[in-house]
Amino acid sequence: MDLYSPQVIKAIKQKFGFKNSKSLGQNFLTDPDVIKEIVAGAGATETDLVIEIGPGFGVLTDEAAKHAGKVIAIELDRDLIPVLDFTLAAHRNVEVINEDVLKIDLNELIEKTLSEEESKGKQLTGAKIIGNLPYYITTPILMKLLESDIKAECIVVMMQKEVAERILAEPGGKEYGALSVAVQYRTTPETVVDVPKESFFPAPKVDSQVLKLTMRTEPAVKPKDEDLFFRMVKAGFSQRRKTILNSLSTSGFPKEEIAACLDAVGIDNKRRAETLSLQDFCSIADYFSRKLG
Repeated sequence: MDLYSPQVIKAIKQKFGFKNSKSLGQNFLTDPDVIKEIVAGAGATETDLVIEIGPGFGVLTDEAAKHAGKVIAIELDRDLIPVLDFTLAAHRNVEVINEDVLKIDLNELIEKTLSEEESKGKQLTGAKIIGNLPYYITTPILMKLLESDIKAECIVVMMQKEVAERILAEPGGKEYGALSVAVQYRTTPETVVDVPKESFFPAPKVDSQVLKLTMRTEPAVKPKDEDLFFRMVKAGFSQRRKTILNSLSTSGFPKEEIAACLDAVGIDNKRRAETLSLQDFCSIADYFSRKLG
């Protein structure tokens, strides 16, 4: 059964009386080449645990199950659970969980699954995250994964192309922002494949892109206080059109102290946040970290 075929999708929808939920951003992937690119991009092997976010009808799950030792698919829509039980019935290494990925402790799930599989005599060496993320919730999901310091080797996910461009952006461009810094701080991002809107059913209004975010063993920079680092990043990009001197004034520090900081670390106070590198933000945060003692 070719799960990625629009005809098959229509037949399954009719069989289960399933209707797409606009509120959940359900656009189902129908391009078999893209499906294979995602699994290949993750480098899934029989020694891997693969966690999939938002399996939909199970097209990506089906491909991942052919390569991975174990696949856990996390699906929010309870109406899709019987569909997934049907489409994935042939796979003994797939588990479907009806949960909200934003509320589940993924590190706990990974640790528990690896332990259970080991008790069965199956040695899995690590975890990888894959998924076709709903556009409306891409950033919250990514931030949850990064802020929880997810215990996975990599994250290979599809997202709106505009969001992917923001993640990949370097300092100096209009796409570069807080999301760029947050993702690049903990991962090394790269493009896997571009995905036109025609690759989905129903087709969305915009194109997509698959990114591979390889988790760093250590952050890209090493601030003395990570919370302070992200506080300065958030403040810096809170008012993009203003100078870094003015935008950092929302961080809670007096403007005169911010001016002294920028002078001390060699950053022109007329620059804007979009021109600052991760190391620049690190230097700013470390200055105030020393001040706070």
